[in-house]
Amino acid sequence: MASLGQFNQLTIIERTDKGLLLDGQAFGEIFLPNKQIPTLTASQKAISVFLYRDINDHVSATTKKPFAKAGEFAYLRVKETNKLGAFLDWGLPKDLLVPFNLQYRKMEQGKSYLVYVFIDEHSGRLVASSKLDKFLDIWPADYAQWQQVDIVIGGKTDLGFKAIINHKHWGLLYQNEIFQPLRVGQKLSAYIKNIREDGRLDLSLSRAGKGKVADFNSTLLTYLNEHNGFCPLHDKSAPADISKTFGVSKKTYKAAVGNLLKQGKISLSERGIQLV
Repeated sequence: MASLGQFNQLTIIERTDKGLLLDGQAFGEIFLPNKQIPTLTASQKAISVFLYRDINDHVSATTKKPFAKAGEFAYLRVKETNKLGAFLDWGLPKDLLVPFNLQYRKMEQGKSYLVYVFIDEHSGRLVASSKLDKFLDIWPADYAQWQQVDIVIGGKTDLGFKAIINHKHWGLLYQNEIFQPLRVGQKLSAYIKNIREDGRLDLSLSRAGKGKVADFNSTLLTYLNEHNGFCPLHDKSAPADISKTFGVSKKTYKAAVGNLLKQGKISLSERGIQLV
């Protein structure tokens, strides 16, 4: 069944000079104008489109990708405020409304906020809310230690950064384990480092031990290939310089260099590292 706020594979009913007529299932027939249509094969019978309600409250289709779908968190900028609430730029022609009662703090034009996108059960429209905790699961999460997850950076704390895991749970990245700049709304891959007795989750931006080194090996090789086979960072380089360039600790950097050196993939000099 076709869903609002999601991408749907809809059957093409008819091709016209102005666009496509699509089978919107429970929403009826939906028109997709030519300017929204990518190159199609002659035999193509369906197309992937995002469904939302337009300014006239009609269900519309677009092939444009919004900054967030229903059920996701995103960091969006306020384009306008009025008596209805705040309107966010989410990459589609119709802006996304945050009613006043769904604003954690009163939103201001030009500023950006981390919000949750969902379908309002009363109006059936897509809206957003900055009252994040209301949309996060309070029950203990079923994750395995060192499981890879997707995160959205939520904000700075005394210990580090809060992050939303898989659009479902809060987790924490500790400041002394962060070696790259982070910003609210940033989307990253991370790992479940620890599941505490109270069910809270500690995160890491890299795997532990040999896994961390193995992951960084490919990053370092990619850097060398993209920089004429040379990296100026060496054993005497400051940890801050390594962290700024690669987002890892000096310990991880040295371990990866040693590993690649044993494999014969790099050589060392006083100037830095050279790809063999």
